[in-house]
This record gives sequence, C-alpha cells and structure tokens, in this order.
Amino acid sequence: MRKAKVLYQDEWAGTLTEDEEGYHFQYEYEYLAKAKKNASISLTLPLKKEAFHSLILFPFFDGLIPEGWILDIVEKSWKINVKDRMGVLLVACKDCIGAVSIEPLL
Repeated sequence: MRKAKVLYQDEWAGTLTEDEEGYHFQYEYEYLAKAKKNASISLTLPLKKEAFHSLILFPFFDGLIPEGWILDIVEKSWKINVKDRMGVLLVACKDCIGAVSIEPLL
C-alpha cells in the first residue's frame, strides 16, 4: 500500500491511497471543517466526508504527472516505470504548477 499527502495551497487537504483494490482519496476532517474557507481540490472531487474510489488513478491526479522530456527525466533519474502512475506521482509532483502538490506519506 502506498499513500500520499495531498496539499492544497500548502494545507493538508486529503490522503490518496493505492492498494490492491485500486485508488482511494479522502479529504482530511480538519480540511472539511474549514469548508467555507477551503475549496475542493478539483471539480471532479467535490468536498465530502466519504472517500472516493477508483480502479485507476483518478484523472485529476494523473493530470498532475509531467509529460514529454520531463517524464523521461523522471523515469531515468528515479528509475521508475512511467506505467507506475502512483510511483511517478509520488516523486515528480511535490512542486506542481498550481495549487495542489503531492508528498509521500510514510
């Protein structure tokens, strides 16, 4: 099982998990408690208490992964297969363009 901390504007918004059943994203309770101040990380992942589930990496998170020559550098530098989308997300999306960033959760 692999987990990632999902940050929205440097605030811990939720946790992304990959396990044998697929992918799961759940907003943090503290983030939801500030719902009037906070926004959802994506229109496809609206604020709610229940976890989101998917057999594939959620398109929103997949869209954060770099493409082209930058993805080639990620593959060669970290020796990660580009088909391992969660692995690429964990190493290459700590400093994404935009408000969302991903950090490994140990």
